[in-house]
Amino acid sequence: MNAQTEIEKLRQAVEQNPDSLSFHQAYLKEVDVEDKAITDQYHAWMKKFPTSAMVPFALGEALWRKELPAAKELLVKATEINPKFAKAYYYLWIDGERWGDFNKSRSYLKIAKELEPDNPNYAFYYASSFSDTDPDTYKKLSLEVANKFPTSERGAQALYWLGANESDIATKKMYYALLKSKFPPSEFDWSNSGMLSYFDLLIEEDPAAATQLAKELLAQQKEDRGRKNWENQLRIAENITQVKTLIAQNNPTKALEILANTKPNRWSKVNDLILLYKAKALDKGGKTNEAYEALHVAYAKVPEPKIKKALDTYAAKLSKTDKDIAKDIRFVRDTMAKVATDFTLKQYFKEGTASLSDYKGKVVLLTYWFPGCGPCRGEFPHFQKVVDKFKGKDLIYLGLNISPEQNEYVIPFLQSSGYSFIPLEDYKERKKGNLDNRGAAPVNFLIDKEGKVVFSHFRTDEHNQAVLENMISSLLEK
Repeated sequence: MNAQTEIEKLRQAVEQNPDSLSFHQAYLKEVDVEDKAITDQYHAWMKKFPTSAMVPFALGEALWRKELPAAKELLVKATEINPKFAKAYYYLWIDGERWGDFNKSRSYLKIAKELEPDNPNYAFYYASSFSDTDPDTYKKLSLEVANKFPTSERGAQALYWLGANESDIATKKMYYALLKSKFPPSEFDWSNSGMLSYFDLLIEEDPAAATQLAKELLAQQKEDRGRKNWENQLRIAENITQVKTLIAQNNPTKALEILANTKPNRWSKVNDLILLYKAKALDKGGKTNEAYEALHVAYAKVPEPKIKKALDTYAAKLSKTDKDIAKDIRFVRDTMAKVATDFTLKQYFKEGTASLSDYKGKVVLLTYWFPGCGPCRGEFPHFQKVVDKFKGKDLIYLGLNISPEQNEYVIPFLQSSGYSFIPLEDYKERKKGNLDNRGAAPVNFLIDKEGKVVFSHFRTDEHNQAVLENMISSLLEK
């Protein structure tokens, strides 16, 4: 049987079973859902089967999965035919996020949740939708999810994100401890992941508690990867405990030797802790200048407030002024900075194009994004909070859309969301040089007034907005 014959057979199956989603999915899998002939076929079926919500939903779902704006009309049609179609409302929620209409999209999710109150997905996402706008409601609903769905990963996920998003250390520890007790890490992936964050939190304040946690988690691991991971976490905790003791006993040489062999995950906050202990050991050994050097280089690359506080301490011991520190940091950044690869791209709100060189003399925060990118949408509120602090300053905020097929979303997204970045249309064939996102999003860069890339491939969330603020401030002051 050739391909066309098989497709025709699938089409006939749909015609005979218009309310069967599985038949629609089998058919749509074999055709181009963006083809006008397919759209025409489904509109003909909608006329032929006017009471079947599954007909518009099926094509809407296929377009929704491809993150295409045409999905909206079809999903709305499905809910008009069947007002109790929870999954259609759920898809409209995510589609609404792509349009930037967050209140409307949340209202769709609320309907889905009310139609299927025992669905943990709808309950979890509805609770999470308040995380940036109504913290109290977010916490209340997330705890309800954790309590109502004790056997679901969504219950564990609710507690995981409560812990991750919390800024108060005592409350943060409480959420992680609750996650560990209610959702055993050996049974729930989100709980297992949460324990890594819990470990990072404990290791700074209480290495003994971090050691005990690592021992417990190591004993529960069933796979080699998990065992190796927690063996390393245990080694880190034991090393940090030993380093603290050695520094207190005035044995910095041995402490530095241990720190050199302590290897956390690349993205772990333990890396900052190790750097701070390294500086403390160097200072203890009479090498305050080396401690200062290590910290000022690290701060130049990632301006963490915690690193700056320690840096100032050692600078004072060396009789360095604030101007001296700023000069040393600027030297490191100027040495790393490279002229950004220029580009010229189509604008959305104006006719014609805009080039990166048009903004020379201003600091440029540049992000690669696309409307269907959930992590991009998650990062935007944090970018906006920082950008708002620099109103009236020489800061330009650019957003390069890497998915032109989603162009229809872009202007409504900006108008509805209130985000202030200038959207430009990217294209795949462009030579990106040192602004290469490698096809991914979000990917972020900060470019100074001279058009040089100073910071790249960083991420911003509720816990490190101060880092981005420090980055921008330093470039505006140049």
